[in-house]
Amino acid sequence: MDKIAVLIPCYNESRTIEKVVRDISAALPEAVVYVYDNNSTDGTGDLARAAGAVVRRERRQGKGNVIRRMFREVDARCYLMLDGDDTYPAASAPEMVQCVLKHAGADMVVGDRLSSTYFQENKRPFHNFGNSLVRASINCLFHSDIKDIMTGYRAFSYQFVKTFPVLSSGFEIETEMSIHAVDKKMYVENVVVDYRDRPEGSESKLNTYSDGIKVLMTILRLFRLYRPFRFFGLLALLLALISLVLFLPIFVTYLQTGLVPRFPTLIVSGFAMLAAMVSLFSGLLLDNLRQKDCRDFEFKLQQVYSQFMREADGR
Repeated sequence: MDKIAVLIPCYNESRTIEKVVRDISAALPEAVVYVYDNNSTDGTGDLARAAGAVVRRERRQGKGNVIRRMFREVDARCYLMLDGDDTYPAASAPEMVQCVLKHAGADMVVGDRLSSTYFQENKRPFHNFGNSLVRASINCLFHSDIKDIMTGYRAFSYQFVKTFPVLSSGFEIETEMSIHAVDKKMYVENVVVDYRDRPEGSESKLNTYSDGIKVLMTILRLFRLYRPFRFFGLLALLLALISLVLFLPIFVTYLQTGLVPRFPTLIVSGFAMLAAMVSLFSGLLLDNLRQKDCRDFEFKLQQVYSQFMREADGR
């Protein structure tokens, strides 16, 4: 088991990967640097190997797929993950690592770009808006205080890495990590880090619109999975309101005349109320299942922690 493993997912980062590997190796000389090449066509893997990194490949395209393989294959007391585009400062790495390695340390450390230079350095205004929207949405829906939801600069404990179910295949993975940590009551720390835009000639792989929609859909999906009673309760409330809006005029007419002039509307109103009741009870049932899942997760976490202590002690 490594003491510190630096994980760098890469796709066509030949302009920056050598500098990233050398900078992080200088900042964390005791760390093993792993570069996972995701089908690069510009020699990224060869350049990383020449700079001293351990290079491995993931043939399924997508950052989530790369992270799934990294988390399965690498065992370490502390993991530091960063992108290979040279936008994150290696100087912040020791502080982030120590947040995990210290006694009763953090399970996830977030490299917070948004509280420093991100909005000045990033030249894509929709990215700025998207990051702010995602942060506000998650902190509101999940009652959390994570300062930068979509940062690629993070440190993790062994327990987090070995219990995190990677479901996403693309850039939504950072959002998934943040929600998982909040839902499972893991200890999260925020470390403010400087951000610099990509150097000239280096192109982002993130599509503002399509990947932004994927992230928003991921938030909605995870809200349904992790907060089923609130999700289906809100849906039930909406359906009940629709039912009442349709029913009340008919009821008033009935009181005044003793007649029901719009039977189709009354039928739709009844079905809407039935759907609201089904949604409410579905939320209750799924919330009970989620609570059982939380209990099972705590048991699994204890097993992983015991395994970690055995391996860390060399037994």
